Amino acid sequence: MTSTRINPETLYPSVQYGFSHATLDEVTGTVHLSGQVAWDKDYTVVGVGDVGLQARQALANIKAVLDSLGIGPAQVLRLRTFVVNYDVSMLGAIGPELGAFYGGAMPAANTIVGVQALAMPEFLIEIEAIATIRA
Repeated sequence: MTSTRINPETLYPSVQYGFSHATLDEVTGTVHLSGQVAWDKDYTVVGVGDVGLQARQALANIKAVLDSLGIGPAQVLRLRTFVVNYDVSMLGAIGPELGAFYGGAMPAANTIVGVQALAMPEFLIEIEAIATIRA
């Protein structure tokens, strides 16, 4: 399999932590995006204590990866959303951010999974994605 690692300069450097932001399978055109959290480019956690603001930052990070490939949210095939101590009431904060990410386009498949913890205690949400570079 021929693949390309994707690490946009507009995002925090991830390689030092042992991962790339995404991998593009050149044969299938499938892009596998690493889970994105509320880190900005300078490793500042955006929206500490606010799952909606953290979702917005994670989705902005996903969009930055897509932008670097010349594609957008319409090419997202699937999201997986991990939420610390998930409760259905959190959908009120997460849902609008997902809607804004898609900008009115039909959203992709998504699974929300409640988890006990993420990589850092400040992180409330992590979102990973699969996309395609094919039209």
